[in-house]
Order: sequence, then structure tokens, then C-alpha cells
Amino acid sequence: MDKELYLGSIFGIKINVDLSWLIIFALITWDLDNFFAVVHPDWGITFRLLLSVSASVLFFASVLAHELAHSLVAKRLGINVSRIVLFIFGGVSNIESEPKSAKDEFLISIVGPLTSIILGVGFLLLGGATSIGISNILSAPESMLSKMSPLSTLFFWLGPINITLGLFNLIPGFPLDGGRILRSGVWAVSKNLTLSTYVASWMGRTIAWYFIISGVLMVIGFNVPIFGSGVISGVWLVFIGWFLKNAAIASFELVYIKNALGNTPVSSLMRSNIPTVSYDTPLSKFINTCIIGSDEYTYPVVKNGRLQGIISLDDVTKLDSDEWKKNKVGEVMTPANKLEPLNPKEDAADILDNQTFQNIGSIPVVQNGKVVGLVNRQDVLLWLKLQRPDDNLKNLQ
Repeated sequence: MDKELYLGSIFGIKINVDLSWLIIFALITWDLDNFFAVVHPDWGITFRLLLSVSASVLFFASVLAHELAHSLVAKRLGINVSRIVLFIFGGVSNIESEPKSAKDEFLISIVGPLTSIILGVGFLLLGGATSIGISNILSAPESMLSKMSPLSTLFFWLGPINITLGLFNLIPGFPLDGGRILRSGVWAVSKNLTLSTYVASWMGRTIAWYFIISGVLMVIGFNVPIFGSGVISGVWLVFIGWFLKNAAIASFELVYIKNALGNTPVSSLMRSNIPTVSYDTPLSKFINTCIIGSDEYTYPVVKNGRLQGIISLDDVTKLDSDEWKKNKVGEVMTPANKLEPLNPKEDAADILDNQTFQNIGSIPVVQNGKVVGLVNRQDVLLWLKLQRPDDNLKNLQ
């Protein structure tokens, strides 16, 4: 089952929703419904639910605007962005390569939080314009909330949460935007992307552990400055801290590995003279002659010498065994128009950003329209292992 739902495309960037996003969407809607029930007990349950869903949709539209800001600046600076994914922690832009300079890193990073803060201020101004005004709500929030119209209530909820989102992302811990801003500063001084990523990642892990420890203290009853107390809030803070810690480590490892692969051609990692399978080959014959008794589990599919697609063991196991005799290889393969083949002269660091490699684990190498090799995940890992990684990577484990 696909874990992502495709919503559409904006400025050539695909917008996907991870299934985990539904969890936080439901939680926000439920929490808002309870809040509205206390502040506006005169509102009916259907109306409250409708307003809660509307607020949740607008909030995630704001998150999407935050990520679009990152993506559009990256594209303006010549960096490809294939998609944006909304998930349980908000959203992430799939920026396919590292910025070319510290300045570019700063510009890409800062624009997201600024967008959220500007949206937040805008919503507050709209809330003030449609009700009793910002000065009144700030001086007597509890009494004023109950007097607000539905539209004003919606705006005054969206304002602070967007500002909070922007400020949270400015926390100087990688891979948050603030951590990337920190990385850009260290990068500008040191001229070393790997070192600056290590410093920002170390800061990210430190902040993550602060979140985890604070969350545990909240769960057992302590009142933590800024975060307060409470079991649910504490568990959520531990969860956020755990996610940030793992993301900080993974982000540094990715930069480190890309640096190790840099200036290495794809031809150095690919398997040459690899077996191919014909487009019209019966699936049962392919299984008996290629899969069984072989250590190759991914094969380029060709027709008249041209790449038609790629077929793997996973494609076969998706079908029941009684269907193997009914289908041909070309009917179950991943077609070429959904692949991103590599060129043998291409930089091997580009492999890690390749969607085909991420999804399938193997990717064909094509030159002049013909398949000349195959790169798979095991070969990349073996090549990296032979490079004798330095202690910086080991220290992050």
C-alpha cells in the first residue's frame, strides 16, 4: 500500500500527503472542537466540527506555504525540487541537492519561518479587522474570545499558531530551519560544508535530548519552564525530540556520504555487462530462469535494445503465484517513464537523490539509449565501506 497520497502539482512541484498526516489532522480537529465547545457553548456540534475542519485545512495550507517558500527559492537558485510531503510533523521539501554556497543555504532556510510569521501576523490583523480588535483580545483574552464571531475566532487561532511554527523552526538545531541557518553561518566562516553540517547536527541532537528529558520530566509531574507539565504534552515532546535526534543524525550522514561520493563517476559503482530481460518474456519464465538460483533481484527490461523499464523481485511478489503464467514482464514492470536513469559519467553523489534509487534500490545506467549497467544499494554501501569512513561519522552513531 502506498503511504503517500498525491494531491496535485504547484509550480511544477508535486504535493503529496503522507498517511501519518491524517493523525495530526484528526488530533488538531478534535482539540479545536473541544476548545470551541468551551469558548462558544452556543455553537452546535455540526457547526463546531465544520469550523474545526476548516481551521485544520487552513493550518496545513499555511504549512504548505512555508514549504513552498523554501522550494521556490531553491528553484530560483537552480536547485531542483521534485515534491513536498505533508506528514505528522508538518511538511518537508524534497530539495534534491545541497545549496551551492552558504548564502544560498541562508536564503533557502530563512524564507520558510519568515513566511509563517508573516502569515501569522496577517491572520491576527484579519482577526482584529473582523471583530473587537487586537488590543482588546490581548488585554482580556478569556472574556473577548466568547464574544468573537466564527471568522474572528478562526483568524485568532491561525495567527498565533503560524507565528509559533515560524519561531519553532528558528531553533538552531539541524535539520530545523534554524539549524540550517546556523550551518550557513559556520559554512561561511569555515568554507567546509561537512564540518558545518556536523556542528549544526550536534546542536540539533543537543536540543533534541533537551526535548526528550523535558518531556520525561513533564510526564512524571514536573513543571518544565516554557513547556509546562502534563502527560500528553510530555509524551508529545519526547516524540518530537526523538524525531529530531534521528533526523539530525541522518541528515549529517547523508551530507557525509554525498561528500564521499563526490567526484566519483557512476561508472565506478555500476555493475557492467548485467543481464537484461525482454519486454515480452512470460513472467513465469522470468522467475524460473532469472530469479530462482540467482543473486540478481532487479533486471532492466529491454525491447529492441532500448530500455523499457525495470522489474524486481518486489514486482513479482505483489502478484499471486497463479497470475505468473498470465502476465508478461512488460505488464508488471516499472515503466521507463517512471524511472530516472543515470549516465555513466554522472556524479555518483546524485544517486542518493534519485527517486528510482530511493524507491526501488536499483537504477539502470543508460548511454545513448542503451543499458550499460546497473547500480544497486548493496554496491553503493560496499563502496562506502571500502572508503574507511572517518571518526566524525562514528561519533554520531
